[in-house]
Amino acid sequence: MRSIKQPGAPVAERIQWVEARGRAFSFTLQAGLPLLEAARRGFAAEGFAGGVLRFGSGALGPFAYVMPALSKTGENAAFYSETYRPTGITRTKLGCMTLGTRDGAPFFHCHGLWTEAEGRASGGHMLPDETIVAEPFLVEAFGLDGAMFIAEPDPETNFKLFGPVPAASTGAGTTSRAFALRLRPNQDFAGCLEQFCREHGIARAKIRGGVGSTIGACFVNGGVTEPFATELAVTVGTITPGNSGSLVAALDVALIDYTGGIAEGRLVRGDNPVLMTMELVLEALD
Repeated sequence: MRSIKQPGAPVAERIQWVEARGRAFSFTLQAGLPLLEAARRGFAAEGFAGGVLRFGSGALGPFAYVMPALSKTGENAAFYSETYRPTGITRTKLGCMTLGTRDGAPFFHCHGLWTEAEGRASGGHMLPDETIVAEPFLVEAFGLDGAMFIAEPDPETNFKLFGPVPAASTGAGTTSRAFALRLRPNQDFAGCLEQFCREHGIARAKIRGGVGSTIGACFVNGGVTEPFATELAVTVGTITPGNSGSLVAALDVALIDYTGGIAEGRLVRGDNPVLMTMELVLEALD
């Protein structure tokens, strides 16, 4: 399997996880607000401090983002591009967000694909401080009670990354058993989730959210993303018993690589290792 040498030593615990409770809900982002504040308000209105969300068509402007890029210093296995600030209204095609905290304040990690006002299709990593909701649009969210994603220094990758930690209950109403996860580098995305579910007695699960990166990508339709640095969003994901009874992760994703190549589709199981991180929530359905 493909692998990328990280600047720091691998951490023994390859899946960082916290068991919690959660609930799915939807809300409309308010126009004129920073995307971060609009998301925070939507979760807070349901009694949650954080969680994950997905969205489809939306409108952002002003808007700022970065794309994956090669590292110029060698201090990281890959890095970010310069900041892009397209003019006019950018129309999103899809996106995934992890909402948590960084340095004691609300923060998000959000990847997506979009079309800029001049017609350029692009994607990448949205910047919380410079992205404004231009028109109201609907998002599908999953709030967490008992866990929170907090950005902390990660010696392995030399980045400050979101990871789940236990959190005090907010008292929000919940409906499901949920697991907040962060998958560490150089392990197969699907295989990690299948093994985790087996070890925790989860017979069926739905992926909520899903923000991270893979070392290139191989798709079941034969498509291949060769450039190793990607920004990825999970569009649909399930873990269910296959024909043989063993668990099978079906992971539909969208990504952009550091050359600007865009790809969408279902990932091949066993051949899509994590590059830097993968944040998501597993909702147990059994």
